[in-house]
Amino acid sequence: MGGKNSSLGEMISNLAGAGVSVPGGFATTAQAYRDFLELSGLNDQIHAALDALDVDDVNALARTGAQIRQWIMEAEFPEKLNAGIRTAFAELSAGNPNLAVAVRSSATAEDLPDASFAGQQETFLNIRGVENVIRAAKEVFASLFNDRAISYRVHQGFDHKLVALSAGVQRMVRSETGTAGVMFTLDTESGFRDVVFITGAYGLGETVVQGAVNPDEFYVHKDTLAAGRPAILRRNLGSKAIKMIYGEEASAGKSVKVIDVEPADRARFCLTDAEVSELAKQAMIIEKHYKCPMDIEWAKDGDDGKLYIVQARPETVKSRASANVMERYLLKETGKVLV
Repeated sequence: MGGKNSSLGEMISNLAGAGVSVPGGFATTAQAYRDFLELSGLNDQIHAALDALDVDDVNALARTGAQIRQWIMEAEFPEKLNAGIRTAFAELSAGNPNLAVAVRSSATAEDLPDASFAGQQETFLNIRGVENVIRAAKEVFASLFNDRAISYRVHQGFDHKLVALSAGVQRMVRSETGTAGVMFTLDTESGFRDVVFITGAYGLGETVVQGAVNPDEFYVHKDTLAAGRPAILRRNLGSKAIKMIYGEEASAGKSVKVIDVEPADRARFCLTDAEVSELAKQAMIIEKHYKCPMDIEWAKDGDDGKLYIVQARPETVKSRASANVMERYLLKETGKVLV
């Protein structure tokens, strides 16, 4: 099911009793993706196109990627996969026709130390109705062949055939009327392990994940928080100029829109101190379970006011940087001193 979906399932199974709240959902398997390509006859077709591709030719890359994605969107899911999605969605929605879900990708090679596939595939928010869920799952599969993902795999020496996708379908947290963001169980600038670094902004969390908004920032000291004392070391007020909210249509590509944030909301923090501390506690529980620094996406439901964890994965950049290497640089030329 890929690292992302496996992690969500593990947290639901093992950490719910410890105080970590994860919205329910289901996921297709990586094998279901492979079966879809094989039974539809697309496997050989796709890899023949990729074998003939020069990824450094930007125009050829764009044409080939678009053609492969079109093939996938036009193919029918096998009956087993189609029926499985319908059954699982019926159980998740429990008769609620207006249930909104997020449909996300989870690659089988995602978050491995030598790969960085995370963020290369698509995520679709505010999807309603089983037909739209099935189409969004197909869009997720097709996104494995967007231009960036194809080029990355070739340049990193990864075999296209060894990477598969799982589509995760998760109940949406109503953060469009609340807040959302990302947190790390270390300082991402220095690698300092004794703090939880939290970022947040209004609306759906994709604006923070994509770097489209300047979020609020909070640093929380772990040991002080564990001791039950006020532990917020620093707060930085972000501009939070925009937010992503639900769109008019609940289908892939039309389900969200971006609007401006009111000046009064920009001028205040999007989280209270109590909410910051609660998020940090959940982050510490997750880090303790996985025994490594974590990169976590969170969301606050504007309807019930609760804080949820919507994604968690090992932090794969700063935590693996070497702290024992000192580099020295020698300037080979001299010039006029400006200051």
